[in-house]
Amino acid sequence: MTEINFTFDGDGITATDGQSLAAALTGAGRREFRVTAQGSPRGIFCGMGVCQDCLVSVDGTPNRRACMTKAADGMTVETQHAFPELGTDSRLPETPRVRVLTPDVLVIGGGAGGLSATIAARRAGADVVTLDERTVEGGQYYKQSADGSLLDAQQAEGAGLVEDARASGAEIIRGVEIWGAFDGPLVLAERDGAALIVRPRTVIVATGAYERPIIVPGWTLPGVMTTGAAQTLWRSYRTLPGRRIVVCGSGPLNMQVALELADGGAEIALVAETAPSPFLHPLRGARLSIHGPALAWQGLAMLRSLRRRRVPVRNGLRLSAVEEVESGLSVTFRRKSGGTHTVQADSLCMNAGFEPQNEILRLLGARMTYDPAAGHLRCERSETLETSVPGIFAVGDCAGLGGAPAACAEGRIAGRSAAAQSGHGDAYDLFADQRALRRHRRFQKALWQLHDVSPTPVGGLPHDTILCRCEEITVGDALAGYAVTPGHLGTLKRATRVGMGRCQGRYCGPAAARLIVEHTGEALTDRSFFAPRVPVKPVAINAILAAEEALCSDD
Repeated sequence: MTEINFTFDGDGITATDGQSLAAALTGAGRREFRVTAQGSPRGIFCGMGVCQDCLVSVDGTPNRRACMTKAADGMTVETQHAFPELGTDSRLPETPRVRVLTPDVLVIGGGAGGLSATIAARRAGADVVTLDERTVEGGQYYKQSADGSLLDAQQAEGAGLVEDARASGAEIIRGVEIWGAFDGPLVLAERDGAALIVRPRTVIVATGAYERPIIVPGWTLPGVMTTGAAQTLWRSYRTLPGRRIVVCGSGPLNMQVALELADGGAEIALVAETAPSPFLHPLRGARLSIHGPALAWQGLAMLRSLRRRRVPVRNGLRLSAVEEVESGLSVTFRRKSGGTHTVQADSLCMNAGFEPQNEILRLLGARMTYDPAAGHLRCERSETLETSVPGIFAVGDCAGLGGAPAACAEGRIAGRSAAAQSGHGDAYDLFADQRALRRHRRFQKALWQLHDVSPTPVGGLPHDTILCRCEEITVGDALAGYAVTPGHLGTLKRATRVGMGRCQGRYCGPAAARLIVEHTGEALTDRSFFAPRVPVKPVAINAILAAEEALCSDD
């Protein structure tokens, strides 16, 4: 691997070619990437470009996400402060190039579901364009390494899927930031300073999900990150998130990542699972074995491997607070049986379920229903995975958590169905994939009955707990704002600015919605959450203006 060198706040940093800035800085022991308006340091959190908390200045350009920006030789990287200076010689950026695409099928997302849909639609004869936000396809499940090496069978399976998609003849465009979706359908995006205008016949949305955090005092401290962020650091860049690590929350991802990090040389101080031991529910375990014996066996094998490595796995522990101490982080848990348990670490990884990335689906008007068991919205779909909006399909976790095997089956079904609707092939012989999909869904239902991802109440948190990490709005601020302007999430937003930061409410929005229903007693619905709006992610204003100018000239 080729070594490269860049500076961070004047200090030399050595990295390997292909590493993200976040991975390179973490490997060098640097945790603090930016400073907020209130003077609080922040670092990597989501690791996938959602939270916008790892912003740095690169060669004088602010607001670059360290987790999504590749390190390059000679770069000058600096800590970003709340109000970065642009300099007296700053000029308006040039009007970007505009490219118009008119495929039969547009696939949004390059993960398990998106790649499967791409391959299926191309094999049916459709003209396919696939847009992926990441620079390497594979998504969060298959997480391909930056240097092309394969860590295990999971990465090898993903590499095969990526290779098949690239060989299919589809145009796969990486590093794309989609900021708007409208009736037509019409999708607007930006890539490397160019504005993309896409007018497809059909759309398959496969944007996946992001992790639900555990909101407690101290959850915004540098060194606290999602479990998926830690996995990205290791699987994609072979960088450990720390030397001594605590993993907490609920779900199989926590065990998998703890084992991967332990094999990579980290000391796993604790794996804290909120749910009780699965051995206390043998009937649920039996259902899991019936619906997915191979995957159930993998889960047992992971538990045995953790025990062999003497990694403590404790059930019935719920995270309650994180504090910064001289040695790193002090992490406190509440025992279900009573009392607390505290452990020291320099990195804390958390995962308490997932939130679908459904902003594009909601912008396009797809109907959603709230799933109280999973604690998130699910998109209503037909047997061919078409949403309530004709010509718009949804596959994978963006429509509601279902897992990678289910996403692959859904992608194959939706790819052939979208191609058929565009006039290519037919979608009648879907029986095998639909049968496989039903089996995968039964397994997922049984799996999540062994875990506890039900959202916890927000109103009972200490009032100085950060609720909106972008705007630094506390639980107390939100409660005070609601007392002045009671009503719904929109009135709370106007009263407090909650959800108005760069992540646009992706983390605080669901929690704030739960805060409202705790007061009103009403059931959560699609309308309980922030209304989707353009731009769905921060984007340069000149890209928006260029797209608007091109669209107006077409009219």
